[in-house]
Amino acid sequence: MEQKIYSVSQVNRYIKTLFDRESVLENISIRGEITNFKAHYTGHFYFTLKDELSTIKCVMFKSAAAYVKFKPADGMKVVLTGQISVFERDGVYQIYVKTMSPEGLGDLYLAYEQLKEKLQKEGLFDATYKKKIPFLPKRVGVITSKTGAVIKDIINVSTRRYPSVDLLIYPAAVQGVNVASTVINGIDVFNKLNNVDVIIIARGGGSFEDLFGFNDEKLARKIFESKIPIVSAVGHETDFTICDFVSDLRAPTPSAAAELVYPRYSDIVTTISNDKNRVMIATKNYIQRKKDYVDKIKASKLEKVPLDMITRYKLLIDRYMQISSSSLNIKVEKYKSKTMQLISKIDALSPLKTLSRGYSVAQKEDGKVVKSINDVNINESLKLTLTDGKIDVLVK
Repeated sequence: MEQKIYSVSQVNRYIKTLFDRESVLENISIRGEITNFKAHYTGHFYFTLKDELSTIKCVMFKSAAAYVKFKPADGMKVVLTGQISVFERDGVYQIYVKTMSPEGLGDLYLAYEQLKEKLQKEGLFDATYKKKIPFLPKRVGVITSKTGAVIKDIINVSTRRYPSVDLLIYPAAVQGVNVASTVINGIDVFNKLNNVDVIIIARGGGSFEDLFGFNDEKLARKIFESKIPIVSAVGHETDFTICDFVSDLRAPTPSAAAELVYPRYSDIVTTISNDKNRVMIATKNYIQRKKDYVDKIKASKLEKVPLDMITRYKLLIDRYMQISSSSLNIKVEKYKSKTMQLISKIDALSPLKTLSRGYSVAQKEDGKVVKSINDVNINESLKLTLTDGKIDVLVK
């Protein structure tokens, strides 16, 4: 029998089908060390995962890589979850990574994700609750360590951008078990005194464990309850904490927080100058348009012969008034004649008309009209109504 011959693409496609049918490979978690890591300009991650004996190629597309809250690097031990499949073109199998987390953070990372999900469901991260950061705050409160580079960076950036800054520092622990409690105290003090327009919570970069104090539930709720808007500047750009999500604004770094809070003085001057020029130009154009309109009116017939138009309209008004008056008089006479006819008919039917011909009406004391001799008794008083008055009578 002649042996069937397959193309390379047919073989790779068949092998890919075998991989895709295997349920274990569909959603598998693997631990290993990152090597040959490359963050592509498209946003995709390409790297290799290795252990002591083997390696496996990995790709994490932009849609999944966007949710990685740390910066992967060579030598970092991680836990991946994804699907193992075959890349047909090269005939190699690789992991299509869906999630990635640093190994060794197990309990802490799980607690972080659980708290994040809980607060998100309660609405603490919703944009509708975010307070607006004032454009040019008179005074800014900063909650951070009183020593170190962070507070120096904030002061340097703030004063460089705007000459007359007013910073009020509340010293707090930024690492260890006292982070949440000291930051909470700072928020309480600023809100009680109400002596700042915005609060910056700042800390430099660090590991996930170093920043974990900013993943505290009580701190998150205190930030949410603050009447003063809060800017979170914890860690570097790739670091995310619960504090970032619940704050009114997140800054990637402490220096960036100062830039977000304080506008550049030169930019303000430029904006004011540009606005002034726009207002002047707009006002000038408006006045010119009105002047052109007045000139147009002056050049029109209305300006030259206004009395002719007024006289014409007066004659037209007199004519309409005459027509209206004639029509009204005709209608009045018509209704007057009709009214007289109705009055004559009513008068003919009037009981007074009957009395004037010699008749009278007899009424008993209770006002009942006497219609028959059987309606009265001897010695009963009656009242007779005649055309010109009334007479009291006695029945004999």
